[in-house]
Amino acid sequence: MDLRPLVQTLADGSFHSGASLGRQLGVTRTVIGRGVEALRSMGIEIHSVTGKGYRLPGPLELMSVARILELLGGGRRLWSGHIDLLFSTDSTNADAMRKGQEGRSHYLVLAEHQANGRGRRGKAWVSPLGANISLSMLWTFKSSMAALEGLSLAVAILVVDALRACGYEGLGVKWPNDILLNSCKLAGILLEISGDAEGPCKVVIGIGINVKMPYSSGAAIDQAFTDLASNFEIAPDRSRIVAELVKGLTAGLAVFAKHGFAAFQPRWNDIDVYKGRDVEIISGASRRVGRALGVSETGALLLETESGVALIAGGELTPSLRPLHGGATV
Repeated sequence: MDLRPLVQTLADGSFHSGASLGRQLGVTRTVIGRGVEALRSMGIEIHSVTGKGYRLPGPLELMSVARILELLGGGRRLWSGHIDLLFSTDSTNADAMRKGQEGRSHYLVLAEHQANGRGRRGKAWVSPLGANISLSMLWTFKSSMAALEGLSLAVAILVVDALRACGYEGLGVKWPNDILLNSCKLAGILLEISGDAEGPCKVVIGIGINVKMPYSSGAAIDQAFTDLASNFEIAPDRSRIVAELVKGLTAGLAVFAKHGFAAFQPRWNDIDVYKGRDVEIISGASRRVGRALGVSETGALLLETESGVALIAGGELTPSLRPLHGGATV
C-alpha cells in the first residue's frame, strides 16, 4: 500500500474510521490497519479509539517541493528539476551520492522519513516520519580535496544562519560540526567526498535537524538532544527552513570555494559554545585535556595544554571533568 494518501488523509488531526479510510482510499479495513502499523513503525504517533477510528495527535504538514522552489526566489532556476522529495528512503546521503555517480553536478534530496540515517563515526541518526529535516545536497568543487579543510565547520555556520533567518535564536556550534541549543544537540552534519584528489570533487552534505521529535523516537537517542518545537513558540515550517538552508548553502559554498574556511573562522569563534572552556578530546584510545581557544583558519581546534597550544584535526569533544593542570595524553 502507498502510505502517502493515508498520511495525507490523517494529517488534518481529525478522527477517521477504518471503514471511511478504506472507502476513500479504495482498500479494505485490514489494509488500512496494516498501513497504520507501518506508519507507526516509521516513528509517527497515531491514536486509535474504538468507535472513532484513527487520528494523528495534531495536524501534520508535509514538505512541498513547489513551495520550497517558490521561497527560493532567484535561486529557483538553479534548483528546479534538481530536487527529490522522498516519502521514505534508507539514506538521503546515499541517494545524493548516486546522483553524483549519474553525472549530476548539484542535486538536493529530501525525505520525510529515513530508515537508516547516518551520523558521524557510523552513529545512527533518528529520522521519524514527517517530524524533522533530512537533507542531502550534492555539490561539485573544482578544487582539490585538500582545499576542503574546514568545510563541515562552514556548513554548520550556514545551518545556524539559515535557522536564524527563520527566527530561531540562541544557537551555537560545537567542534567539529554540531549545532547546539541549550547545550543539547539540535542538528548534525555528515560530509561524504568522492572524485579526484586533485579535483574536481563532489561532496554530499548531509544535514539532519530536529524540528519536532516525537517522544517515542527520542527515547532511542543516546545523547542529550533537543528540537525546535520544544524551545520556540514559532510554528515549525519545514519547507521554509529547507528553502533558507538551500539559499544559504548555495551562496556560502561559493564563498568557501573562493576563500576556504578562513572566510568563516571569525563567525565560528563568535558562536563556539566551548570556546574558553576546559574540554577533553577523545580520538580512539587517546584522551587529551585542554582549554578550547576556538579554531584555526583551516578549522582545526586550538587546544591550550600545559605544553602549549596544539592544533587538533580530529576527534570527539566533550566537557572536561578533569582540571587542565596534570592533563596529558593517556
